[in-house]
Amino acid sequence: MNFTPVESNVTGAVPSEVTLFKGIGRVMIIVCLGITINYINATMVHTFSKHHIFKVNPRFILFIHLVFNDMIQLTTSISISVLYYVFDTIHVYFCCLIILPAILTTQNTPLNLAFMAAECYIAVCIPLRYNNICTVNRTYIVIGIIWALSSLSVLPDVFILLATEPLEFFHTRVYCLRDTVFRSAYSVKKRDASHILFLVVVWLTLFYTYFRILFVAKAAHAGAKKARNTILLHGFQVLMCMTVYVQPLLIQVLTYVFPGQFRTIYFALYVINQILPRFVSSIVYGLRDKTFRKYFKKYLCTVNCNPRQNPESGDIK
Repeated sequence: MNFTPVESNVTGAVPSEVTLFKGIGRVMIIVCLGITINYINATMVHTFSKHHIFKVNPRFILFIHLVFNDMIQLTTSISISVLYYVFDTIHVYFCCLIILPAILTTQNTPLNLAFMAAECYIAVCIPLRYNNICTVNRTYIVIGIIWALSSLSVLPDVFILLATEPLEFFHTRVYCLRDTVFRSAYSVKKRDASHILFLVVVWLTLFYTYFRILFVAKAAHAGAKKARNTILLHGFQVLMCMTVYVQPLLIQVLTYVFPGQFRTIYFALYVINQILPRFVSSIVYGLRDKTFRKYFKKYLCTVNCNPRQNPESGDIK
């Protein structure tokens, strides 16, 4: 996908002062949202590390991995967006160093949500076997599998890039986007195939676990109803993440409908598919779970809380 013609229309359609003002405003919005969400997520990681009760619970281990993954994803993707608005183009080799962790962590999110839904299903539908199936060691193995699957999806793009592009290409300046770096037709086809495979597996997992838990919830099981609502939130988060996979097509359609508005379209899609899903992660477990919320609030309001209040005093061993 070639973004250059669209971008040239943008720069020629509006005065440079207006473009600069809008760019600065969008960068400030993105950076402020990123700092806010990363502060909340960092507080969650700190809460997890301070209390032993969370370290032995597979549910919270998967959750905190999702939070940590989101922090990396937000930091790298915001860096790409800031560079895009400030410099427009950067060298390919520098773009690769930033975009690879962004792609990896983006791929990790739906897989992590699928495993979290499976954990909810086991806890509600087969609780007697939960302690045997969901152990701490197996949870860390699952996290390793998530990273391995994402790496297997991304590393072929790197090999194709090294094999098909001349050395001079890495010193050229491009818009730091996946399709402008991994521009081989093989990479595009592989990307589309891996996205379809990941989404099908994730959605089948979410649908299966949701309907199985739904049947249990009809028996007025309070835990089952909460798990059902949790999986619904997972589904909403995956739905927003899906826009990443169809973003090239969406950009083409929207720029055709709204010519000369490439930057606005790119900014809106970025907020929807990169920032909002990371905010939902904080809601699903960080704020909805009573146990985690009790400790999380003590660390979050470090300024307004009573200074004589000691967060460590309520630690559960």
